[in-house]
Amino acid sequence: MPLIVVTTSPRVAPGLLSHQAWQALRSGPVLTGNAAHPQLPYLAEAGVEVEVVEPDARELAVRAVAETVVWLAEDDEAFMRAVGNAAIGLDEPPLIEVVPGSYDLPGARVLDLVAVMDRLRTECPWDRKQTHESLVPYLLEEAYEVLETIEQGDYPALREELGDLLLQVVFHARVAEGFDMDDVAEGIVGKLVRRHPHVFGSVRAESADEVNDNWETIKAAERAAKGSESALDGVPMGQPALSLAAQLLRRAERAGVPESLSAAVGQGVARELFDLVRRAAEAGLDAEAELRAAARTYRDRVRTWESSS
Repeated sequence: MPLIVVTTSPRVAPGLLSHQAWQALRSGPVLTGNAAHPQLPYLAEAGVEVEVVEPDARELAVRAVAETVVWLAEDDEAFMRAVGNAAIGLDEPPLIEVVPGSYDLPGARVLDLVAVMDRLRTECPWDRKQTHESLVPYLLEEAYEVLETIEQGDYPALREELGDLLLQVVFHARVAEGFDMDDVAEGIVGKLVRRHPHVFGSVRAESADEVNDNWETIKAAERAAKGSESALDGVPMGQPALSLAAQLLRRAERAGVPESLSAAVGQGVARELFDLVRRAAEAGLDAEAELRAAARTYRDRVRTWESSS
């Protein structure tokens, strides 16, 4: 006789079980070791009786030799390993079958992060006192750490750094009073769908350049709908100066601004730097990335000199 283990995901609404799971739950007595298992009310409503027992690995394995037994599991991997070991020790071990009752969809783990952040915001004194303003340094720091791992090609570390950056997004959404994480996600989903009519609509785009042209046209229409009069509206002026100048030049070029307006901007070093950014853009280069690469080379040379001195 088999021991059927039905597993469920805490990230899927209780009661939303697979057809195979419902069949398994009606194939024999159903046991669980958790009196607060979230599936219990829904199983009771469906007429499935569940017996709450003290988890005993050997007793469960022995019982499954004589009859089909269903175990409603919940985050009890260690117990199931013990059941497997107990079954192997029997003269006639039962067949153990695992039936997934529900599956995590892609992105389901973000629900865990939202839940953890809710608890931290409620129970941790430090997290509870934070504001959007106090979190700004951490947001910038995490963004730069992501950038550094990409520049270094350290992709294993990138996973962790992206997690730290994602935390900042969830943290700000939790601090906010007028919206939450669902609103943030809804906003960006709507924007992506709206700006990709070649994917979600009937517009055709055969190349990346066509996609970019469509994107800019849609953005211009959105700015006009908001009453924005300048193509430069929305450019964050707090970003690093080289990337700021480059973004302003890109936006202005797309809007048809005369190139002559970018000449002789500022005085002295400022004028020279702005001109260098313009020349880099004309050459297809990112001035910010180029200077950062030069800075890293200088750092490495200094470290080599220090180690040899």
